[in-house]
Amino acid sequence: MSPLDDIPLWLAIPVAGLVMLGATLTLIGAWGFLRMNSFYDRLHAPTLASSWGTGGVILGSALLASFQQGRPILHELMVGLGIMTTVPVTLMLLGRAALHRDRAEGTLPPAPGDDHPETRE
Repeated sequence: MSPLDDIPLWLAIPVAGLVMLGATLTLIGAWGFLRMNSFYDRLHAPTLASSWGTGGVILGSALLASFQQGRPILHELMVGLGIMTTVPVTLMLLGRAALHRDRAEGTLPPAPGDDHPETRE
């Protein structure tokens, strides 16, 4: 007998829905990552996939764990908060580093208003 056998239907449906929603969002993000052509286009899909997809899975997990323990379980929410705040910032920094590199190599035009590259620090 599994501890999951005792889960009532009113809880199993939202937990399964949240986990499936998170998994679907992650799958859509992975598909978008494969379909995009350039590095800059590929930054957006994994950010949404890992942020919102993780959020759905973690909410479902927190709901189930809270029911099984009989008290609110916040560990999952803390992990989700960490992921949802660090992933977009990390990908933004990767994008800015790639943009800086491409501009230094001359493969992208200079930023608007940057008519005098010699005045850059």
